[in-house]
Amino acid sequence: MKLKLSRKQAKNLFIQAQGLNDPEPFGKGPGATVRAIQHLGYVQIDTINVIERCHHHILFTRIPSYRRMDLRLAQSRDKSVFEYWTHALAYVPTTDFKYFLPRMKAYAKDPRAWFRSVPQKDTRAMLTRIRKEGPLSIRDIEDEVLKEKDHPWESRKPSKKVLQHAFYCGKLTVSERQGMLKKYELMDRHFDWEHPPKTPSLKECLDYLIDRALRSQAIVSLDSICYLRPKLKADILKRLEWKVRRQEIRPIEIQDLEGKAHWISTSLLDQKEPEPSELLHLLSPFDPLVIQRKRLLELFDHDHRFEAYLPKEKRRFGYFALPILAGDEIVALIDLKTDRERAKVLIQQMTWLPRKRTPALKRKLEAELDRFAKFQLAKEPGPLSNKFSFIK
Repeated sequence: MKLKLSRKQAKNLFIQAQGLNDPEPFGKGPGATVRAIQHLGYVQIDTINVIERCHHHILFTRIPSYRRMDLRLAQSRDKSVFEYWTHALAYVPTTDFKYFLPRMKAYAKDPRAWFRSVPQKDTRAMLTRIRKEGPLSIRDIEDEVLKEKDHPWESRKPSKKVLQHAFYCGKLTVSERQGMLKKYELMDRHFDWEHPPKTPSLKECLDYLIDRALRSQAIVSLDSICYLRPKLKADILKRLEWKVRRQEIRPIEIQDLEGKAHWISTSLLDQKEPEPSELLHLLSPFDPLVIQRKRLLELFDHDHRFEAYLPKEKRRFGYFALPILAGDEIVALIDLKTDRERAKVLIQQMTWLPRKRTPALKRKLEAELDRFAKFQLAKEPGPLSNKFSFIK
């Protein structure tokens, strides 16, 4: 028989799996950054910098003592994380590198439309140049003829597409970021593996996706495991059924979601049910709790819309609205903007959801905004004071 859970129970398990019900779920120091990425499976990278870029924001939400340098050290010195595509460009634990080899080889064999225009001779020449000169960024390459852009996201430098193509094929990796400027290095030289990882089987890759989702979500569905990869659903379902027969996972029903199949790890059922969280978090729109909008709506009754790409007159909550998670509820949205010249974090718009605002929540939010502003504006590690006054 299927185990039945209330939505509140499901939410609390999800919040715990996301590392959001404990003030320091991954500990302190540089090692906490790696532990967080290993647990979550990946942390999305995004270029928007209206406030803190989302990879730093996601980690700061779960690591109160987080420093941006911790991520840089993990990528460039310890090499315990690397960049690659999950559902978007992301930081991924290096321990999981082998599971991305099939996608790298697929890119090399059949480049996507974006890269089909890259001549193989240009890729070979770029690899040779990096082998001789060391890691290169797009700014280091000055000896090329600029061209007109065919796409808004394209560069006038043809070398940018060459570097990206070699990156997706697994020939190059990002060895360092200076802000958002990427340095590309030869993959093998960067990691200097004594024994390079071997390509796993399809079953191993499917199990990796399932296990990653179970660890970071607690309760999984086909949609949540195969987010933006719907072609995998048939194969994933077969592996889920196999794991049920082996009693590794168990099918469950969630209140009000009875028509949708969910699964939970049997080992999690042996653990004590998590206590409801009393914490308040300002979540990035790209936070792993938020990014799967359908799941967020099902569990939290919040239909989050990212409005940065909408015309101003069509926005309801603001250009870069952050969901505010208090306990197990989305209680408000706040649109922030960092004015770096004046060293202020500005409240552009504050929207409390119906019947959620209380004096206690307001005090918690003010404290969290102050903490967030100090992280935004401080030259590490010095603190700054940036008190807020609320818009009614």
